[in-house]
Amino acid sequence: MRNIKFLDLDKQQQTIKKSLDQRIKNVLKESRYIMGPEVSELEKNLKDFSEVKYALTCASGTDALILALLALNIGSGDVVFCPSFTFPATAEAIVITGAKPVFIDVGIDTCNICYDHLVESIKNFNHKGLIPKAIIAVDLYGLPANYEKLSRISSKYNLKVISDAAQSYGGSYNNKRVGSLADITCTSFFPAKPLGCYGDGGAIFTDDKAIKEKIESLRSHGKGKTKYEIVDVGLNSRLDTIQAAILLSKLEIFEWENKEKDRLAKIYDNQINDFYKKPFIPKNSCSAWAQFTLQTSKRDKVISFLKDANIPTMIYYPVPMHRQPAYVKYISDKVQLPNSEKLAAQVFSIPIHPYLSEIEQEYIIDNLNKASKLL
Repeated sequence: MRNIKFLDLDKQQQTIKKSLDQRIKNVLKESRYIMGPEVSELEKNLKDFSEVKYALTCASGTDALILALLALNIGSGDVVFCPSFTFPATAEAIVITGAKPVFIDVGIDTCNICYDHLVESIKNFNHKGLIPKAIIAVDLYGLPANYEKLSRISSKYNLKVISDAAQSYGGSYNNKRVGSLADITCTSFFPAKPLGCYGDGGAIFTDDKAIKEKIESLRSHGKGKTKYEIVDVGLNSRLDTIQAAILLSKLEIFEWENKEKDRLAKIYDNQINDFYKKPFIPKNSCSAWAQFTLQTSKRDKVISFLKDANIPTMIYYPVPMHRQPAYVKYISDKVQLPNSEKLAAQVFSIPIHPYLSEIEQEYIIDNLNKASKLL
């Protein structure tokens, strides 16, 4: 079999083509390419979808994290706890604001932040001149973190919780949708995300009016009541109108896509054999299935076998942040994050998207099971 796609944006585009063409045509006709009406419409729809008071778009998921930190006045002399097993944007946003990242291990089952290690790190943190201010929880592979536990921890230690929901938008926890689970939620509209545009884009969600107003200012150079009254040192981080139009069209099928991915995930879970450690989804959680990620100590051999069968795979992520050269200076020699390192050596993701045919899924499952018996 040939041409199985890890993510099929072509078929998705054909599904929404009529709506997409019309919305893009409207943007071109109006010529309001920056902060046009589609941006406001999208923000309202995102707010309503997530059942949160405020949703603000921006230029990328990375900018969303930076804006969230800046809105909390986090900077030089401050500390932010975050998982090591994540995409670089999580850590770099902290460093860009001038704060210090403290890397936390993750759970081997959920791949999300380890709450015991988080508490231990908070309790043992003792660096003069540095003040712990926040926790960034990463909803890896689409699974929301346990925000009930995080709320208890943050309340006890007077920390803010920022949700890095770049992979989990569309998911839920305790019957509450991602976007409404933390003090501030950040997501990405990178094309490969559950809700992606055709370029870079991001959004920030909050119920706090003061945070909302500060982010509105910060994303537009720190402007005040008028364009040329500057009250903060901000960023140029606005979502292009044409990207907002694209996202509005994609939102029309977003719930259907999520349900379809969940259906496919259940088939994978039932039919892929136990040679592989499969994703663990707690009963009170719904994943957005940004990826369907398996674990095996024989990953490289499995990937090679699948490649020969024309089945695409991806590794998210091969090196945890505490082992990256750029972040060595933030790590003490005593730091041990065994789960992050084990996962980096064993995880790989297989195609899971709404346009995967039944034949393609059966072919992927058959080859995974065949590989497990030959290796």
